[in-house]
Amino acid sequence: MTVASGSGGSLRERAEAAGTSFILALFVDLAGKPCAKLVPVSAVDALATEGVGFAGYAVGAIGQQPSDPDLMAIPDPASFTPIPFIKDGLALVHCDPHVDGVPWPFAPRVILRALLARAAAQGLSLNVGAEVEYFLVTRDAGGRPQPADPADVAARPCYDARGLTRMFDHLAAVSTGMNALGWGNYANDHEDGNGQFEQNFEYADALTTADRVISARYLISMLAEQRGMTATFMPKPFADRTGNGLHLHMSLWRDGVAGFPGPDDGPADPRGLGLSALAYSFVAGVLEHASALQAVAAPTVNSYKRTNATSTSSGASWSPKVPTYGGNDRTHYVRVPDDQRVELRGGDGSANPYLAIAGALAAGLDGIGRGLDPGDPGKAGERPPLPRTLLHAVEAFERDDVLTGALNAAGPGVAEYFADLKREEFFAWHGAVGEWEIERYLTAF
Repeated sequence: MTVASGSGGSLRERAEAAGTSFILALFVDLAGKPCAKLVPVSAVDALATEGVGFAGYAVGAIGQQPSDPDLMAIPDPASFTPIPFIKDGLALVHCDPHVDGVPWPFAPRVILRALLARAAAQGLSLNVGAEVEYFLVTRDAGGRPQPADPADVAARPCYDARGLTRMFDHLAAVSTGMNALGWGNYANDHEDGNGQFEQNFEYADALTTADRVISARYLISMLAEQRGMTATFMPKPFADRTGNGLHLHMSLWRDGVAGFPGPDDGPADPRGLGLSALAYSFVAGVLEHASALQAVAAPTVNSYKRTNATSTSSGASWSPKVPTYGGNDRTHYVRVPDDQRVELRGGDGSANPYLAIAGALAAGLDGIGRGLDPGDPGKAGERPPLPRTLLHAVEAFERDDVLTGALNAAGPGVAEYFADLKREEFFAWHGAVGEWEIERYLTAF
């Protein structure tokens, strides 16, 4: 049965057509936490017109205090997603939080909308594809994560047909669900780490893809739980294995025409990548703001154990350390697989997709507006290496008017709030005493 999301009509019409009994009215906070209320379909008209209320401070990182008015989650009917393969009669819909009738500027979906409106004012639209990587784990007797498949122990397990087959039931359930929703799942593979997988779906407009990343994390997690496993998108759950990326494939369009290929009747691209001047300026903007962009694309303490990994059991970390670009070469911060798109490889599984896309778009638009040139492929030039820690990334973010401006796109104060949250997160980790310190220092003096 096809239950494809995004078909036309009001929220009520979509719910009735899908045979929905309950709707998860869902949004995420700045940290990417999915928040929802379960709304019976009998209340769908009130949901559609008034939204559903949340105590914002209880939500988490969304810029409210206990004394503030309710957040009202207003659904976007176009994002309606029936998910009967999770629970019979269940659907979800992505919402834009409002306060006192105005879109709330601390809400990530509202921020991305503001950046897309900024691009639209320049006659541009953004399409995005996303690669969602994750591990399937259980916990050992000591509570530590371990691959859910005990036979997944190969030194180089990437693309292993046997590992895929042993996890067939889970992977097939996710693939079938994605295709029922009309997402166009086209590949499912075992990634480079033991217990690590990726399931790909077709690109779409930026907002739809961001919604689908959030939906995919939810669907993958719930389907894993049904089989006694945990799906983790944590950037680096294992010190000796490859981490989880969230790679974003981006292309700008103008009036339905792709803007990244070079003109057919113009001179050949001397750099050999087939890109237009628009695309090169977009790439240059992303590279110039890369250090600040990492604060939203790799927004946790754990992120920097992925991007600064010295080695893994497979021999490669697959994560960039310097802001370079190049052709079909996965060592770069920005890869150019073909002349249709560019791939941002700095993001990881902890990234809030709305913020990561908004930040990348802001950086790229700055490059276009200033006519920047990225230099020769493969060379970092005078650009510094990517940040070594979350604290370094936050400091770069605070110095960058373009990236702070992106988070403040829907209203002031968001960038400062976000930076404070992330700085506090770093120092909370820094203040904890871990196993490494005990082993190194307990009897060292």
